[in-house]
Amino acid sequence: MKNSRLDHLFDYPFQRLATLLADVEPPAGLKPLLMHLGEPQLPQPDFVARTLDETQDLWNRYPSARGTAEFRDAAAGWLSRRYRLPQGMIEPARQLLPLPGTKEGIFQMAQLAVPGPEDWPDGKQPAVLMSNPTYHVYKGAAVMSGAEPVLVPATAENNFLPDFEGVSADILARTALIYLCNPSNPQGTVANQEYLSRLIGLARRYDFIIAFDECYAEIYRGDPPTGALEACAASGGSLDNVAVFHSLSKRSSGAGLRSGFVVGAPELMDAFYMLRSTGGAVVPLPILAASAALWREDTHAEQIRAHYEKLFDLAERKLGNRTGFYKPPAGFFLWLDVGDGEAVARDLWRDYAVKTIPGAYFSYPDPETGKNPGRSYIRVALVHDLQDAEEGLTRIAECLGA
Repeated sequence: MKNSRLDHLFDYPFQRLATLLADVEPPAGLKPLLMHLGEPQLPQPDFVARTLDETQDLWNRYPSARGTAEFRDAAAGWLSRRYRLPQGMIEPARQLLPLPGTKEGIFQMAQLAVPGPEDWPDGKQPAVLMSNPTYHVYKGAAVMSGAEPVLVPATAENNFLPDFEGVSADILARTALIYLCNPSNPQGTVANQEYLSRLIGLARRYDFIIAFDECYAEIYRGDPPTGALEACAASGGSLDNVAVFHSLSKRSSGAGLRSGFVVGAPELMDAFYMLRSTGGAVVPLPILAASAALWREDTHAEQIRAHYEKLFDLAERKLGNRTGFYKPPAGFFLWLDVGDGEAVARDLWRDYAVKTIPGAYFSYPDPETGKNPGRSYIRVALVHDLQDAEEGLTRIAECLGA
């Protein structure tokens, strides 16, 4: 016996990629370059290992789901610096919770937000809205919470920004949660303050929660992306109907630390604390200490961001003359229109030993047209050192005839 909803989770993108390439062998003479996974390859600052060593006596202590005051203060301090928040807008002890990365917390937000069948208004199934293409965790969270996942197009025609305001009033009336990745994965689009403010206003009008996934907020070219908290500050400072997620995985090349946090209104965070205390992993005390040190220090993040900027300048030189290329303002992915993403992904692995992932694996067919908006794309992760990134981009350019 098992939960039948699990049957809807077997479209995991990387499993689909493994199936696509199962019968393909890369050339023996070429170094395989894995550009399908958004795993930062840069080293962490030296003080991370030092802090972990200095706090090793804390590994045998149970941490609280609320974390430590040191961690909460450091994370809140970074939020205030990064988003120029009014003093006192964030109360760390009441409004901020540590997370083991953000994936688990983002998934659990649906468990918190989606009402059970006994509470469905007029017996109508709740809806969880997200962009299309989307991060597979959003759809999985909706399915496992019993909600209907509603995918809203985010294509080149609308600058890759889903028009949630254009969703029918019937769906909005039963919406429990919206997931928005900003800056977006995979397209690297950045929503401006007007877009964010209108979306928050929509949530308050229909009384649903927005989970803002801002894990790419520190990886950008040009001006820093606006965050949801700035939009909240501009409208009086209330965090009602809002949960904002941040992580050290990208900002600090700390994917293996599994450290992030969520911030929101006190009542929402109290409920989330109870849920996580019941069934969530907590962040160990040494990791909280190292994470606090990372949130307090900005220089390393600036250096990491400068490295990614070099990679995207390199991508522009290698691929910029190709139709459909665009240099995203944020994130570390190229979203390349190649005509047929699956065919090109196979060609790149078979002939050039470069592993990418078809855009169709992040997208779902439009219910009206049947068209998958990611079908013509591949996603390329620019997370390597300069040498490997240049080699990979050179091979991609050769494959595409750029």
